[in-house]
Amino acid sequence: MRLLLESGSTTAGQIGDRLGLSVAGVRRHLDALIDAGEAESVPAAAWQQEGRGRPAKRYRLTAGGRAKLEHSYDDLASAAMRQLRVIGGEDAVRTFARQRIDAILSGVEAAGSDADADIEATADRIAGALSKAGYVATTTQVRGPINGVQICQHHCPVSHVAEEFPELCETEQQAMAEVLGTHVQRLATIVNGDCACTTHVPLTTAEKPLTLRRPARVEATTSKQGASS
Repeated sequence: MRLLLESGSTTAGQIGDRLGLSVAGVRRHLDALIDAGEAESVPAAAWQQEGRGRPAKRYRLTAGGRAKLEHSYDDLASAAMRQLRVIGGEDAVRTFARQRIDAILSGVEAAGSDADADIEATADRIAGALSKAGYVATTTQVRGPINGVQICQHHCPVSHVAEEFPELCETEQQAMAEVLGTHVQRLATIVNGDCACTTHVPLTTAEKPLTLRRPARVEATTSKQGASS
Protein backbone atom coordinates (compact mmCIF):
# COMPACT_ATOMS: atom_id res chain seq x y z
CA MET A 1 0.00 0.00 0.00
CA ARG A 2 2.93 2.32 0.64
CA LEU A 3 4.15 1.95 -2.96
CA LEU A 4 0.66 2.58 -4.31
CA LEU A 5 0.52 5.67 -2.16
CA GLU A 6 3.88 7.01 -3.28
CA SER A 7 3.37 6.22 -6.97
CA GLY A 8 -0.16 7.49 -7.39
CA SER A 9 -0.73 4.78 -9.99
CA THR A 10 1.70 2.04 -10.93
CA THR A 11 1.93 -1.35 -12.61
CA ALA A 12 2.39 -4.79 -11.10
CA GLY A 13 5.75 -5.01 -12.87
CA GLN A 14 7.00 -1.77 -11.34
CA ILE A 15 5.96 -2.90 -7.87
CA GLY A 16 7.68 -6.25 -8.44
CA ASP A 17 10.90 -4.51 -9.46
CA ARG A 18 10.85 -2.39 -6.31
CA LEU A 19 10.11 -5.29 -3.95
CA GLY A 20 11.94 -8.08 -5.75
CA LEU A 21 8.75 -10.09 -6.24
CA SER A 22 7.29 -11.84 -9.25
CA VAL A 23 4.59 -10.05 -11.23
CA ALA A 24 2.21 -12.95 -10.57
CA GLY A 25 2.76 -12.64 -6.82
CA VAL A 26 2.22 -8.88 -6.89
CA ARG A 27 -1.00 -9.32 -8.85
CA ARG A 28 -2.34 -11.72 -6.21
CA HIS A 29 -1.75 -9.07 -3.53
CA LEU A 30 -3.30 -6.39 -5.71
CA ASP A 31 -6.35 -8.57 -6.39
CA ALA A 32 -6.79 -9.00 -2.64
CA LEU A 33 -6.65 -5.22 -2.14
CA ILE A 34 -9.19 -4.74 -4.94
CA ASP A 35 -11.52 -7.33 -3.40
CA ALA A 36 -11.25 -5.46 -0.10
CA GLY A 37 -12.10 -2.18 -1.83
CA GLU A 38 -8.74 -0.67 -0.96
CA ALA A 39 -7.29 -0.52 -4.50
CA GLU A 40 -8.56 -0.26 -8.05
CA SER A 41 -7.24 -0.73 -11.59
CA VAL A 42 -7.24 2.29 -13.88
CA PRO A 43 -6.30 2.81 -17.54
CA ALA A 44 -2.87 4.29 -18.22
CA ALA A 45 -2.66 7.90 -19.30
CA ALA A 46 -1.16 8.59 -22.72
CA TRP A 47 2.11 9.80 -21.22
CA GLN A 48 2.42 6.68 -19.05
CA GLN A 49 2.47 4.22 -21.96
CA GLU A 50 5.88 2.67 -22.51
CA GLY A 51 6.72 1.25 -25.91
CA ARG A 52 4.25 -0.27 -28.33
CA GLY A 53 1.34 -2.57 -27.75
CA ARG A 54 -1.36 -2.66 -25.13
CA PRO A 55 -0.44 -0.54 -22.07
CA ALA A 56 0.04 -2.38 -18.78
CA LYS A 57 -2.80 -2.20 -16.28
CA ARG A 58 -2.15 0.35 -13.56
CA TYR A 59 -3.28 0.28 -9.93
CA ARG A 60 -3.94 2.93 -7.30
CA LEU A 61 -5.45 3.24 -3.83
CA THR A 62 -9.13 3.99 -3.37
CA ALA A 63 -10.56 6.35 -0.76
CA GLY A 64 -11.05 3.27 1.41
CA GLY A 65 -7.40 2.36 1.03
CA ARG A 66 -6.35 5.84 2.01
CA ALA A 67 -8.58 5.61 5.07
CA LYS A 68 -6.38 2.74 6.26
CA LEU A 69 -3.59 5.26 6.66
CA GLU A 70 -3.79 7.14 9.90
CA HIS A 71 -5.50 10.54 9.90
CA SER A 72 -4.62 11.69 13.43
CA TYR A 73 -7.15 13.71 15.35
CA ASP A 74 -9.34 14.48 12.30
CA ASP A 75 -12.46 14.99 14.37
CA LEU A 76 -10.66 17.13 16.93
CA ALA A 77 -9.00 19.24 14.23
CA SER A 78 -12.29 19.81 12.41
CA ALA A 79 -14.00 20.82 15.64
CA ALA A 80 -11.20 23.24 16.48
CA MET A 81 -11.37 24.79 13.00
CA ARG A 82 -15.13 25.25 13.29
CA GLN A 83 -14.72 26.98 16.63
CA LEU A 84 -11.99 29.19 15.17
CA ARG A 85 -14.36 30.22 12.39
CA VAL A 86 -17.09 31.03 14.91
CA ILE A 87 -14.75 33.16 17.00
CA GLY A 88 -12.68 34.89 14.33
CA GLY A 89 -14.55 34.39 11.07
CA GLU A 90 -13.19 33.24 7.71
CA ASP A 91 -10.14 35.50 7.99
CA ALA A 92 -9.03 33.69 11.13
CA VAL A 93 -9.31 30.32 9.38
CA ARG A 94 -7.30 31.56 6.40
CA THR A 95 -4.66 33.10 8.66
CA PHE A 96 -4.27 29.83 10.56
CA ALA A 97 -4.06 27.82 7.32
CA ARG A 98 -1.39 30.15 5.96
CA GLN A 99 0.66 30.02 9.17
CA ARG A 100 0.52 26.23 9.05
CA ILE A 101 1.94 25.89 5.52
CA ASP A 102 4.45 28.69 6.18
CA ALA A 103 5.77 26.67 9.11
CA ILE A 104 6.10 23.56 6.92
CA LEU A 105 8.01 25.48 4.22
CA SER A 106 9.98 27.67 6.63
CA GLY A 107 13.27 25.89 5.94
CA VAL A 108 12.89 25.94 2.15
CA GLU A 109 15.16 28.39 0.39
CA ALA A 110 13.23 30.46 -2.16
CA ALA A 111 14.16 30.35 -5.83
CA GLY A 112 16.93 32.85 -6.47
CA SER A 113 16.02 33.43 -10.12
CA ASP A 114 13.52 32.45 -12.79
CA ALA A 115 15.98 30.02 -14.41
CA ASP A 116 14.51 26.57 -15.01
CA ALA A 117 17.22 24.80 -13.03
CA ASP A 118 16.66 27.08 -10.04
CA ILE A 119 12.89 26.58 -10.08
CA GLU A 120 13.22 22.80 -10.42
CA ALA A 121 15.65 22.68 -7.50
CA THR A 122 13.24 24.75 -5.40
CA ALA A 123 10.37 22.41 -6.31
CA ASP A 124 12.50 19.50 -5.06
CA ARG A 125 13.11 21.33 -1.78
CA ILE A 126 9.38 21.99 -1.39
CA ALA A 127 8.62 18.30 -2.00
CA GLY A 128 11.19 17.35 0.63
CA ALA A 129 9.65 19.67 3.21
CA LEU A 130 6.15 18.39 2.45
CA SER A 131 7.32 14.78 2.79
CA LYS A 132 8.73 15.53 6.23
CA ALA A 133 5.26 16.82 7.14
CA GLY A 134 3.64 13.56 6.01
CA TYR A 135 2.58 14.41 2.45
CA VAL A 136 4.77 11.81 0.67
CA ALA A 137 5.65 14.33 -2.04
CA THR A 138 7.67 13.84 -5.21
CA THR A 139 8.48 15.91 -8.30
CA THR A 140 8.04 14.91 -11.92
CA GLN A 141 9.38 16.67 -15.00
CA VAL A 142 6.89 17.24 -17.81
CA ARG A 143 8.16 18.15 -21.25
CA GLY A 144 6.46 19.23 -24.45
CA PRO A 145 3.80 21.95 -24.82
CA ILE A 146 3.20 22.08 -21.05
CA ASN A 147 6.91 22.17 -20.16
CA GLY A 148 7.25 22.25 -16.41
CA VAL A 149 7.73 20.35 -13.17
CA GLN A 150 4.89 18.89 -11.11
CA ILE A 151 4.85 18.58 -7.35
CA CYS A 152 2.80 15.49 -6.47
CA GLN A 153 1.58 14.96 -2.90
CA HIS A 154 0.57 11.31 -2.73
CA HIS A 155 -0.89 11.60 0.75
CA CYS A 156 -2.58 14.41 2.65
CA PRO A 157 -2.64 14.10 6.45
CA VAL A 158 -5.37 16.78 6.63
CA SER A 159 -7.51 15.74 3.65
CA HIS A 160 -10.57 15.01 5.78
CA VAL A 161 -10.33 18.46 7.37
CA ALA A 162 -9.60 20.13 4.01
CA GLU A 163 -12.90 18.78 2.66
CA GLU A 164 -14.63 21.23 5.00
CA PHE A 165 -11.94 23.91 5.02
CA PRO A 166 -10.57 24.48 1.48
CA GLU A 167 -8.46 27.32 2.87
CA LEU A 168 -5.87 24.67 3.74
CA CYS A 169 -5.45 23.86 0.03
CA GLU A 170 -5.73 27.44 -1.20
CA THR A 171 -3.06 28.85 1.11
CA GLU A 172 -0.81 25.88 0.35
CA GLN A 173 -0.89 26.73 -3.36
CA GLN A 174 -0.29 30.41 -2.61
CA ALA A 175 2.71 29.67 -0.39
CA MET A 176 4.27 27.38 -3.02
CA ALA A 177 3.95 30.09 -5.66
CA GLU A 178 5.67 32.62 -3.44
CA VAL A 179 8.60 30.33 -2.64
CA LEU A 180 8.97 29.37 -6.30
CA GLY A 181 8.65 32.97 -7.48
CA THR A 182 6.17 32.02 -10.21
CA HIS A 183 2.50 31.18 -10.61
CA VAL A 184 1.45 27.58 -10.12
CA GLN A 185 -1.67 25.64 -11.06
CA ARG A 186 -3.44 22.89 -9.16
CA LEU A 187 -4.30 20.09 -11.57
CA ALA A 188 -5.71 17.57 -9.10
CA THR A 189 -6.47 17.16 -5.40
CA ILE A 190 -7.06 14.21 -3.11
CA VAL A 191 -10.07 16.06 -1.67
CA ASN A 192 -11.70 15.93 -5.11
CA GLY A 193 -11.09 12.19 -5.39
CA ASP A 194 -7.82 12.23 -7.33
CA CYS A 195 -4.96 9.91 -6.43
CA ALA A 196 -2.66 12.82 -5.55
CA CYS A 197 -2.57 16.58 -5.16
CA THR A 198 -0.73 17.71 -8.26
CA THR A 199 0.65 21.22 -8.63
CA HIS A 200 2.05 22.23 -12.01
CA VAL A 201 4.96 24.67 -12.02
CA PRO A 202 5.54 26.06 -15.53
CA LEU A 203 9.05 26.42 -16.87
CA THR A 204 10.19 28.57 -19.78
CA THR A 205 8.88 27.45 -23.13
CA ALA A 206 11.26 25.36 -25.17
CA GLU A 207 13.03 27.27 -27.89
CA LYS A 208 11.07 27.48 -31.12
CA PRO A 209 12.69 26.07 -34.26
CA LEU A 210 14.34 28.62 -36.50
CA THR A 211 12.18 29.95 -39.32
CA LEU A 212 14.01 29.84 -42.62
CA ARG A 213 13.86 33.04 -44.67
CA ARG A 214 14.64 33.47 -48.32
CA PRO A 215 17.82 35.42 -49.11
CA ALA A 216 17.36 39.15 -49.63
CA ARG A 217 18.34 38.86 -53.31
CA VAL A 218 15.53 36.38 -54.01
CA GLU A 219 13.01 38.52 -52.14
CA ALA A 220 14.08 41.58 -54.08
CA THR A 221 13.79 39.70 -57.38
CA THR A 222 10.35 38.42 -56.49
CA SER A 223 9.24 41.91 -55.50
CA LYS A 224 10.59 43.36 -58.74
CA GLN A 225 8.87 40.73 -60.86
CA GLY A 226 5.64 41.33 -59.02
CA ALA A 227 5.88 45.08 -59.68
CA SER A 228 6.52 44.63 -63.42
CA SER A 229 3.71 42.12 -63.99
